[in-house]
Amino acid sequence: MPNLKKAIPSLFLVALVIFGIGLAVFQSGKADAASAPAPVIGVVDYSYLLNHHPGTPKANQALQAAQDQAKKEYTEKVTTLKDKERQDLERQLQSRVEQKRQELLKPLMEQINAAIKTVAEGKKLTMVVHKNAVVYGGLDITTEVAKKLGAK
Repeated sequence: MPNLKKAIPSLFLVALVIFGIGLAVFQSGKADAASAPAPVIGVVDYSYLLNHHPGTPKANQALQAAQDQAKKEYTEKVTTLKDKERQDLERQLQSRVEQKRQELLKPLMEQINAAIKTVAEGKKLTMVVHKNAVVYGGLDITTEVAKKLGAK
């Protein structure tokens, strides 16, 4: 027993040193986490950007022309077709117009996405989401992206 009494202060001292080292490591990790930049989320109104894109009016005109052509073709052929054939023609024409819409939208969307990326990188944003997906917070970069696109 006498040796145990002498060993207790030494064990206590060792435990205290280990605890101090652990606390120091924990605090330094906490400081690193605190000093790390918080993720910043940007938001954009994609509908606004698409509607105000300088290329949208021209794309809308081309889409309207495709729709008019489809209506004309339908009107010319519908009188000679049976119900099943008429439905098939409607589907075919709708598909063609939708394909044209996608074809016209693709370059606009690519330009919008490139402008979003440029603005986001300039502001050091870690993520950009559609404004409608956010309930609270986020840095709205819609105006800056629109300017980058040359929107009026």
